[in-house]
Amino acid sequence: MDIEISEDLTVQAVKCATSLGCIKDKDYELCRVVRSANGGGVIFIECKETKHCNYKNPFGYSLSFCSCPVRKEIYKKYKI
Repeated sequence: MDIEISEDLTVQAVKCATSLGCIKDKDYELCRVVRSANGGGVIFIECKETKHCNYKNPFGYSLSFCSCPVRKEIYKKYKI
């Protein structure tokens, strides 16, 4: 699936360690959204990858709070 995100949002993800791999690499595995609130403006994720992410913040034992503007938009727009 081709994921299209506006440039306005991609420039907000200045701390992205993967250089926006989520939208540039079709084999990139997104963290799974487990819960959302506020219309997808707040998302809680589970990630298979253990790599550091500047937007992933631990929340409890197994979930993380995601503050990435691009990941939140992917969830809102594509429900993935």
